[in-house]
Amino acid sequence: MSITPELYEFITKVVEDKVKEIKVAREEFDKLVKTVEELSKKIDKMAEIQSETLRILEELAKAQRRTEERLNMLAEAQRRTEERLNMLAQRVDELAEAQRRTEERLNMLAQRVDELAEAQRRTEERLNMLAEAQKKTEESLSRLSNTVRELAIQVGRLSDTIGFGLEDIARVMIPGWLERHLGIYVEELVPRFFTIDGAEIQVNLFGVGKRDEKEVIVIGETKSRIYAREVEKFARTLELLKKFFKDKEILGVIFGYLIHPSAEEEAKKYGIKLIATYMR
Repeated sequence: MSITPELYEFITKVVEDKVKEIKVAREEFDKLVKTVEELSKKIDKMAEIQSETLRILEELAKAQRRTEERLNMLAEAQRRTEERLNMLAQRVDELAEAQRRTEERLNMLAQRVDELAEAQRRTEERLNMLAEAQKKTEESLSRLSNTVRELAIQVGRLSDTIGFGLEDIARVMIPGWLERHLGIYVEELVPRFFTIDGAEIQVNLFGVGKRDEKEVIVIGETKSRIYAREVEKFARTLELLKKFFKDKEILGVIFGYLIHPSAEEEAKKYGIKLIATYMR
């Protein structure tokens, strides 16, 4: 390694001073040379030390740079941490606000529950009152039910009387009406029972008529007042009787005192004839 100019100048000055001060013989000169050699060795040693020092300084510089890099990384990590902490603080504030609103709602709910409990208490009081009233009503209904049953028996008896009266009138009026309006001649109409699929079916009026030498089965029903529901029920009976008479033509007739408009619409659907006592 080379000697720095400053060190060289220092050495030269020292040597020159020594030469000026000391004027000696050969032996003293040799001693001086020896001293210079020793000094040169020390200088070389110092150069080595300086070289090692420079190397150490370079390593320290590198270590310093790595330290700075790590400090920069730590600073960046610190910045990100602070950002996350800020976000977390904001989230905590939001949760605190949500908690406050939840507590308000819970307080409102508690108040509502108290109100519902009071309403439930009043409802139970009313239910008890209703139960008492219901008990009294059931007792009244029980008495009324007995009265209704007695009335139903009487009405049933009256209905049977009217029914048989209608059948008698129907036996007289229907044959003439069929002949005049449909060209069907039937000698008489009588009650009849049929057994179909193990079930017994009763019809009020049954007769075998003819139209242009073709046989027509006449099935009749009598009702004092004819509504759509009576027509629907009679249509189901006719549908069952078709199994008994198979391919024969069946004419359904309902006879009564009064025909409701709903019955007329329903009768058209099934091809059933409706005849009232006032019809000729």
